[in-house]
Parts: sequence; structure tokens; C-alpha cells
Amino acid sequence: MFSAPLVDPFGRAITYIRVSVTDRCDFRCVYCMSEDMTFLPKRDLLSLEEMDRLCSAFVGLGTRKIRITGGEPLVRRGIMTLFRSLSRHIAEGRLEELTVTTNGSQLARYADELRDCGVKRVNVSLDTLDPEKFKAITRWGDFTQVMNGLDAADRAGLKVKINAVALKGVNDQEAPEMLAWAHGRGYDLTFIEVMPLGDVEKSRFDQYMPLTELRAALSRRLTLTPSLHATGGPARYFDVSETGGRLGFITPLTHNFCESCNRVRVTCTGTLYMCLGQDDAADLRTPLRRSESDAPLEEAIRAAIARKPKGHDFLIERTETHASTRRHMSVTGG
Repeated sequence: MFSAPLVDPFGRAITYIRVSVTDRCDFRCVYCMSEDMTFLPKRDLLSLEEMDRLCSAFVGLGTRKIRITGGEPLVRRGIMTLFRSLSRHIAEGRLEELTVTTNGSQLARYADELRDCGVKRVNVSLDTLDPEKFKAITRWGDFTQVMNGLDAADRAGLKVKINAVALKGVNDQEAPEMLAWAHGRGYDLTFIEVMPLGDVEKSRFDQYMPLTELRAALSRRLTLTPSLHATGGPARYFDVSETGGRLGFITPLTHNFCESCNRVRVTCTGTLYMCLGQDDAADLRTPLRRSESDAPLEEAIRAAIARKPKGHDFLIERTETHASTRRHMSVTGG
């Protein structure tokens, strides 16, 4: 049985949750983490069984899409048990999509299992095709391992979207090459502005490249036509005539995309964040563990959605080296 759907104070139906299953990652990307990170102790994390129950409660409240995130979600021990369990909602027609955002390092191992669990597409974070730059950006990443993972995703029949964070003076000149490569493999490509989340060693102001500039540069070389494709998410899409592919831009700083926000994020500790760029949060772990009934959990979810703000407040020029929120992206969920 479905309960009344979740609607926030601005009339937006909340039908999409992004669930972080771990704050750990096998990379240390310069815009996302400090190299010397302190991660949560295992005792603070929800078990995979608790995550399944939490996700199922959201499905009962009208969630139609679940994205599993991290950190790097595929490094969580036993993670495929969660995918296998959640796949029942797809089989029953209660969930339209179960998907994952990954750095690609574990795809060679898990691509076939993900497909068998009903996952049809994956988002892979990849900021450069230059192995040396890749190493500099990720610090710990193995470029060949990621390429092998993408090959495995292709063989498994998974649709791939590449997410690339635009970094000024690092990969901005590489955008045409990345576009040709991605579209040549049948992948969508989305560029993302660096977000001021968490303290890192480098200045975010130095990393930040407005995507208005990148789009203008690409438009001088390619024909970009606004696409009719829309996901309800933050990306604005364009069709590229020369490649026949689709290009997206996620612009949290140059263009606030909050008016159509249909999502919330749940961390691996059971903390619900109603907005990526705000600190207000709700504890779902306590009601989850307090009762075998889902009623207290659903009540806590509804109370939190009633506080969902209209939008975020990312201002990189104002904050300069300081983060808009102290949480790293890996804590909230990518």
C-alpha cells in the first residue's frame, strides 16, 4: 500500500532519493577530499539491512528513483546484497529506477551483477582522459582500472553517463576531446561546476570555472541545440549536431537549478539532508531503530520534507577558500 506522497512546502513532489552507503572512497579527488581523511567508524553506519528498510519506507512514500552513492559505493563490503534486495521494488513496479554513481574503479567486478539487479545505467565520475592528470586529480586512482570498468559496463549492457567536474587550468581545454570520446562510445557527458563542500587543501576559487565560459567555448566549435531531454534533475541538456550525442551542464553557482528539485539525500549514518547546500538535517537512524513499525520513521521523513528549503546558497566568490558547508561531498553523498 502506498501512503500519501511527499510534497515539500513549495509544491515539489519528492520522488528521488540519493543514498550514501559509505563515506569511504578509494580515490582522494582534490576537489572532494583532503588526502588525509578521517572516516566514520563502522559502528556509526547503518547496516545494509537498515538501509534497505529505510529505502523501502521512501518507496512507500512515493519515491520512484533511488541512486546509490558514496564515497565510492562499490567499496562497501557486501554492497550487492542491498542492490539485490532493492531490486524487488523494480520487479513489483513500485520503483522506476535503481542506479548508482561510481568512480568506475570497481565496475569490472560488479557490472554484470548490477545489471542482474535491475540497474540499467550508471553515472561514472571521470574528469580527464590524460592518465597523468587523472593521477594528479584523484591522487590514488588507477586510470587503466577505470577504463577496464567502463569496458565491463559496456559488455554488461549498462548505459553510461560520464560526469566531469570542470577544473580551471586543469581539464577545461580537454572538453572537446572528452566530448568526442564520450559520444564516440555512446555515452552522455555532463560537466559540473566545482561545489564548495568541505575543506580541502586547494582553494575552490582557484579550481572554479564557470560553465557559461566552457559552454561558450564549445559553442564556437560545435553546434549545441537545447535538448528536449529532461530528467527533473539539475542538468540542462544540449544535443550536439556533430556527434549526435547529448551534453549536460550542472551549474550550482552560475545558474541555481533548485526550482525543480525533486530529491533529498540520506547519508550512511541515516541522516537526511533536504538540500545539498544547506546544513539542516533530520535523524532517521533513531526512529528506524526505535520501532519495528515504520510509522515513526515515516513521521520523521514527513516532518523533514516539511522543512525542505527553496534552494541552496552556493557562492564561491564570497566563501573563497571556505566551504559553504563543512560536510565533504563524500559524507552527504555524491
